[in-house]
Amino acid sequence: LAGEIPVVLGGDHSLAMGSIPAVAEAARRAGQRVGVVWLDAHGDMNTPASTPSGNVHGMPLACVLGSGHPSLTSIGGPGPAVRPEDVALIGVRAIDRQEAAAIRATGVQTWTMRDIDHDGIGATVEAALAALAHCDRIHVSFDVDFLDPVIAPGVGTRVRGGPDYREAHLVMEMLADSGKIRSVDVVELNPILDRENTTGE
Repeated sequence: LAGEIPVVLGGDHSLAMGSIPAVAEAARRAGQRVGVVWLDAHGDMNTPASTPSGNVHGMPLACVLGSGHPSLTSIGGPGPAVRPEDVALIGVRAIDRQEAAAIRATGVQTWTMRDIDHDGIGATVEAALAALAHCDRIHVSFDVDFLDPVIAPGVGTRVRGGPDYREAHLVMEMLADSGKIRSVDVVELNPILDRENTTGE
């Protein structure tokens, strides 16, 4: 429906291999350009050739940018779903060497937790939104492991040193204030690993 914001709940982050091509196609049909804000502790830029773990949920950002197995990169149609200059990767703090090389090679705009610690979360989100100012709409792909495991233990790949509740809340407020959010993923919540529903809440 017009004006509604679809929220896609996961599951692991591989679901973005389907959600992002779908929103990108919707944007193209409307004559618009979609940007992606990827909130994650990990880069998700591995391919079957580079992955040290073999986990498909470590590959979705690479896939929507057109790198990886053709059966995954062509979901939603031929060609990359989005361009590197239309992606803002925020909060990363666990990236292996080959993945880091892939991020640099593509030119995906990236803000690590070091950037957030140095500049502050508000300035980081402002910079990311400025980098996506050319986009007409924004899709937010929110991996729960973006958050510090103290407040969100119910994920499969915990990485210490992430944003706290107040910082994450500010991120989402600022993104909403942009007026460009049209769709959202929320992924990687695993109730089996949660503690007293801390992450769910």
